[in-house]
Amino acid sequence: MPDRTTTTARRPQSPYRTALAALSGTSIEWYDFYAFATAAAIVFNDVFFPADMPTALKTISSFATFAVGFLLRPLGGIVFGHIGDRVGRKKTLVITLMMMGVASVAIGLLPTYDQVGVLSPILLIVLRLVQGIAIGGEWGGAVLIAVENAPEGKATFFGSFAQLGSSVGALLSTGMFSLMSLFGDAAFDSWGWRVPFLASAVLVVIGLVVRTKLEDSPVMEDIHTEQKKEKGERKGASRLPVAEVLRNDWKTVLVGVFSLATATGGYYVVTSYLLSYGTDDQHLSESMLLNGLTLAAFLELVVTPFLSLLGDRMGAHKVVVGGLVGVVLLSIPQFMVVGTGNVVLIYLAMLAMRLVMSALYGPMAAILADGFAPHVRYTGISLSYQICNLVFAGFAPVTAVWLSSLAGGAYWPPAVALMVISLIGIWCTLRLRTYRARLIAPTTADATAARVGAGV
Repeated sequence: MPDRTTTTARRPQSPYRTALAALSGTSIEWYDFYAFATAAAIVFNDVFFPADMPTALKTISSFATFAVGFLLRPLGGIVFGHIGDRVGRKKTLVITLMMMGVASVAIGLLPTYDQVGVLSPILLIVLRLVQGIAIGGEWGGAVLIAVENAPEGKATFFGSFAQLGSSVGALLSTGMFSLMSLFGDAAFDSWGWRVPFLASAVLVVIGLVVRTKLEDSPVMEDIHTEQKKEKGERKGASRLPVAEVLRNDWKTVLVGVFSLATATGGYYVVTSYLLSYGTDDQHLSESMLLNGLTLAAFLELVVTPFLSLLGDRMGAHKVVVGGLVGVVLLSIPQFMVVGTGNVVLIYLAMLAMRLVMSALYGPMAAILADGFAPHVRYTGISLSYQICNLVFAGFAPVTAVWLSSLAGGAYWPPAVALMVISLIGIWCTLRLRTYRARLIAPTTADATAARVGAGV
């Protein structure tokens, strides 16, 4: 840890411990989120909607239930960002984890459309909204608890642990669905799809054990300890973080939104939509595609830390731009090989795309964290990330299906859209310049800026 002049008496906690806490929680939350995305692509259309509804309309409706979860993610970012900036990071991470776990288990227990009619999709949407609020507050806190405890020059690497939760969650989710598919289509449609959601209860208990033993970020403790009003109120904390961010840092928020577009929306195009396109339009094996996505998630898990280390060495912006260039080059080949039905080519394309997209995840945590002053940082990065998810990620699968239908089921419209978004992302990432975070106490500001900004 770098030298820091602070009034905080406690011994700094291990950066590896905080990174593990960030990883465990985000893994569980993303597991639940991706379980919903996978189920929406392959089973929700038959379980929660009328059998006589046209196939295309059922698919769009199923993906629409997935999309509504993104509607409240900005709200989750604002609410939990306010709590995280005013009170601390730890409390928000415990609350969001419990919210996501309860909602996911409830989804696994929902009655089907045949059993209760229209009440079934309504309940599904309500629980999806709860998931959206929870994940809206999760990401910012997990990133900051890791980045703000990182040693000097390692902010990108340790920040990537929160991002790795996406890879672990995707790996566990697709792995569980692949396992359940082995029981056959009848068993999967009847009860197999429920198991991944119910299993999240075990994961949540594990995550809570890890997070409740965690101490809060030293940056938050410095703000609250060093700066007090006469009556003992926390002067270092912003009274209304969201208002301060929108007033002073709206340009950073906007650029951050477009910088993240491919990492969020593009991800669902090459996973959820690809799965739907392969099974519905190309009539490929559901199990085969799920196995390919599982392999791709495992590759992402392995390479993301190394790409993040590279970001600490050569600059996080350069690594992200390189990944976006790769997405542009692979967008059309990714879908072209699906039409061949060749398993080897399909798997190679999946792995190649996930490799270049891995360069987008880890480095962005440190880049965004360095874009806002510490006393509004939780709110700032949450707004950028969750607005991006609302605009780009939530409606990515359903938009891809719609674009494809306009071209008679062709893959190229979604592929071209992904290329355009990636090109815009390159332009914005190059302009997302480092903002040296300012604390009221100069001694803490220098150390904080060094920690968060190193390697970015």
